[in-house]
Amino acid sequence: MEEIAGIIVIFIVFMIPMYGVLIWTYFCPEDSLLWGKRWLYKEEPEISNSAIRFAKVSLLTAIVVLTIIFGVLIFR
Repeated sequence: MEEIAGIIVIFIVFMIPMYGVLIWTYFCPEDSLLWGKRWLYKEEPEISNSAIRFAKVSLLTAIVVLTIIFGVLIFR
């Protein structure tokens, strides 16, 4: 029982903010790809459509894989 409670606490502490960042990155890929790097450019850089598509696909994959991993950990 203590193991399940520990996993749930880890889920709440780490996964909710991680899902928040992943969802934000999915809906605002231009902002998230430039996060912390805007100071490198004098003008606003243009991000290609293929980079945005790659970011969205990799984020959806990460969300699905993380959901499966934590679902297995909680319901085993």
